Parts: sequence; C-alpha cells; structure tokens
Amino acid sequence: MTNVIDYVPGDSLLHRLNPVTKLALAAAIILATFLGDTYVLLIALLVLTFVLGIYAKSTTGIVSLVKLMVPLSLIMLFLQTVFIRTGGPIFAWITTDGLITGTKAALRLLGVALPLILMLTITQLGDLANACVEVLHVPYRYAFTFTTALRFVPVFGQEMNAIMEAQTARGVEYDTKNPLKKIQLMLPLCVPLLVSSVGKTDATALAAEQRGFYLRTRASSYKRYPIKGLDIAVLIASVTLIALGFLF
Repeated sequence: MTNVIDYVPGDSLLHRLNPVTKLALAAAIILATFLGDTYVLLIALLVLTFVLGIYAKSTTGIVSLVKLMVPLSLIMLFLQTVFIRTGGPIFAWITTDGLITGTKAALRLLGVALPLILMLTITQLGDLANACVEVLHVPYRYAFTFTTALRFVPVFGQEMNAIMEAQTARGVEYDTKNPLKKIQLMLPLCVPLLVSSVGKTDATALAAEQRGFYLRTRASSYKRYPIKGLDIAVLIASVTLIALGFLF
C-alpha cells in the first residue's frame, strides 16, 4: 500500500539537498502561506510546491494528499461563509467577506500540508533525524521520537485496514454513504488499534534501548551532513519566500 509519506528515491537537486535545508524550505513555504494575504501569493506558493514535486518526480504523495485535503478545504470554506456575515451579499447566506476569508483559508490549508509532505517524500527519515542532530544540535531522543512517529503513520494505517477487513468478513458494512453511520462504525475500531499501537510502541522502545539508544551522540552517525553552496542558495531563497509573505 502506497503511503503519502513514502520515500521516493531520486537523484534530483532536491534529493541531494541537506535534510535540514529541505526542512527549512518546507517551513519557509508554510510560513509564507500563513503570512501571505493575497490570492496571487497563496496560489503561487501552491504552484511552486507542485512544480518542485514534479521536478523531484514525487507527485504521487502530493496528489494523494490533495484528494484527502480538498474535502476538508471545502468544509473550511463552507464554515467560513456561515460564520462570517460581513460584506455585501452574494448568494443566500454567502457574503463577499465570508467568501474571501473562506477561499483563503482553504488555500492555506493546502499550502501548509503539501510542502511538508513533499519534504518527507524526498528525504529518508534516518537522514532527517541525523541531520537535525548534527546541524541543528537537536538531542537525538527528540529527533528519533519525531521520525519514529512518522514511521508509525503507515503502520497504523495498515493495522486499521486489517481490522476493517476482519470486521467486513463478519458482516460489517463500512461502505455506507451516511457519514454519521460511518463514524459510528469506525469508533469501535479505536480500541483494538490502540492496543496494537501500545504493543508496537513498547517493542520499539525495548529494541532501541537494547541498541544503545541513550548512548547516541552527534558523532555516532557514520554519515556527515555538510551545508554546501546549493544549500546556502536554497536557504536564501527560503528567506526570500518569507519576506514575500510579509510583503504580500
């Protein structure tokens, strides 16, 4: 099963960047998305993310996430039009201010999620953790916790699918179109998923401790992560994106 954060191997310039630089670029796009207040900038940042994904041949995860995020964005748009009633009327309860605020909120929701997914699909989690420890001086236990949590996302998804298949074999129908009934059917799955998650977490913690987890330092990794000229250029571009967010 393909997951939205699965690593996509490649030899593009984006793949060869220092993991910390990739993280900084994603953070800059996200920050500029929060700071920006014009449609031109918000759409341009989304287009930039898609262009980078196409260049790195890593569009599968982005497209999969878009399919998940578009319904949430539409819900966000609807809620904004319901609660914001200032401005001139357009249609029914929809006003100009509500529509503008809602569309910008929907664009921001996409603009925040997509750069992070792009960064994760072109970066191996082990490299991300080690680079954060070496370059940013983040304690290894925090970097390990973050990357391990990301590794468990597809595992929990597979566990959920396995539980649903077992329940389907017992006659439970999850393909109902009624959202309330679907939520009601999904809630009982949380208990077995939680039990399975606790078991996997305990096993991972025990394995890490047996491998000298607490003895790990910045010098423990055999691979080095220097900041090169290309990384500096991308970092400058990241600062420029943040500045554009302030200006527009």
